[in-house]
Amino acid sequence: MDMPQNQFGQDIGFPLENWVAPALPSPTSTMTGQYCRLEPLNVDAHCLDLFNAFSLDVAGESWTYLPYGPFDGLDGFKKWLIQSSEGLDPLFFTVIDLKTKKAIGLASYLRIAANTGVIEVGHIHFSPLLQRTPMATETMYLMMKHIFDDLGYRRYEWKCDSLNQPSQNAANRLGFKFEGTFRQATFYKGRNRDTSWYSIIDTEWPDIKKALEAWLSPQNFDADGMQKSKLKL
Repeated sequence: MDMPQNQFGQDIGFPLENWVAPALPSPTSTMTGQYCRLEPLNVDAHCLDLFNAFSLDVAGESWTYLPYGPFDGLDGFKKWLIQSSEGLDPLFFTVIDLKTKKAIGLASYLRIAANTGVIEVGHIHFSPLLQRTPMATETMYLMMKHIFDDLGYRRYEWKCDSLNQPSQNAANRLGFKFEGTFRQATFYKGRNRDTSWYSIIDTEWPDIKKALEAWLSPQNFDADGMQKSKLKL
């Protein structure tokens, strides 16, 4: 199909048909899966569980590529949580383990541009209780599903420090496409950050959704909770 052009013979892209700007994600939304539930961050309800879960990372390695932390104690962590949950962008959610009912991780929507249908996932911080579990994958699945299926966004972004190989591996595994590196995009903790950009767009979501749901199926795990088939995207 030929690309539409204007009167000057310039390619102008195909028109969007029947698309309307989506709503902002709600600060009261709860997303529930088979293994975990995402609740809006509630400092009083979640602070102690989160602090204890993050403290299992004794070396503080999981804070390396975050612009804040690690925190010396509960008071400093709680103060940061209060400041982080004041606004609607970023909009923080807490990951709750459905078996233990404990808060074990955080993630957020941010850089929300409803007028163009673009939103980012970020501030992802999974404690050792969440890392490399079905809950970790389900957390990302639930956030994608809410944005694409419930709200109708067109583009879902993932950005990370270009030195953060685990984050890049996670983005690739979940079906995000690498778009490039923004050199010297920012600095934090006294050092430069080049930022790697990834995205999923709405036309890619149905295939990604199908693959994620197949992987997350209880039938894909043995009695010891080990996957039978790898996620293939």
